[in-house]
Amino acid sequence: DKNGEGHCYTCMGCRSFLTPYVDENGNVLRDAHQSLLATRMRTEQMLPMLSALDKIGYNALEAWGGATYDTCLRFLNEDPWERLDTLKAHLNTPIQMLLRGQNLLGYNHYSDDVVRAFVRKASEHGVGVFRIFDALNDVTNLRTAIDAALKAKEKPHVQGCLVYTVSPFHTNETFVELAKKLQEMGVHSICIKDMSGLLKPYVAEDLVRKLKAAVDLPIELHTHYTSGFGSMTYLKAIEAGVDIIDCALSPLANDTSQPCTETMVATLEGTERDTKLDRQAMDPIAKHFLQVKNPDSLLIWLSEMARQSLPHHPDAEHAFTTGWPQQAPFFLYLRPGRRPGRDMSENSLNA
Repeated sequence: DKNGEGHCYTCMGCRSFLTPYVDENGNVLRDAHQSLLATRMRTEQMLPMLSALDKIGYNALEAWGGATYDTCLRFLNEDPWERLDTLKAHLNTPIQMLLRGQNLLGYNHYSDDVVRAFVRKASEHGVGVFRIFDALNDVTNLRTAIDAALKAKEKPHVQGCLVYTVSPFHTNETFVELAKKLQEMGVHSICIKDMSGLLKPYVAEDLVRKLKAAVDLPIELHTHYTSGFGSMTYLKAIEAGVDIIDCALSPLANDTSQPCTETMVATLEGTERDTKLDRQAMDPIAKHFLQVKNPDSLLIWLSEMARQSLPHHPDAEHAFTTGWPQQAPFFLYLRPGRRPGRDMSENSLNA
């Protein structure tokens, strides 16, 4: 990163320890709210924390692409290009986007000239990392976008994806062969993109080892917590030598989002794969995005902060496990859509 730690974005992998990034992302600015909030986070809700996010030391912040482009236009009355310009004006950390290969950010294939022009403009407006995938792992649908990104005058980092799934055809060996093709196409790194959270821990360990042996590129792992495997999958992949993981800050982590940044940072502290990221500096950022997620539930935020503080303060566990459960009915009451002073009947608490 810009401080000389982690992975530089010209070679991305010049040091051995792991640096997770928040694809908004790492993922709080894109995939996290796409997974949990239907991509409805507005630019104005991101702005207050951009400076703090920039100082954390992430490899990149995934903040554009995916469904953000579509949602800005259809639901938020925002210009996605203006959002990108705003993010670039406030961030030195590389901005990552997710690009659907020949589909760009839409749902149909576009002609090669449109793909080239879009990638060129995205690079000019500030995208520093292009993560490019095709849902069917068809390299024909990746070639034009990858080539355009590699030729961009800003020299962005270009990452090719293995879209992970399970079937009689999709084995670790077939994914290794796909990685070899992506390396031949000139990508700078490989991402195992497990959008459905299907990658099991020991399978991940085997896949990462085989990829590290077969290609001379940094390997990144992206998963979702949908199946409950997330953190276990990351840990086994880390033990196998994966270079980067995608995480989301605690308010927008887990469930159908990515594993929690703070949890993974704490897990690796004091090990040879220590991320060197400051969990304490993440607390005010997490507080802000919890309010974005659920602005009416202050007590839920306090509960979340107590849970996240356990690795910091041993006494927090006693307070959390003995004192706070007495307030459980009120926590349940403060679910989304509930307000103090209304719906306080027993039936409403049990709903």
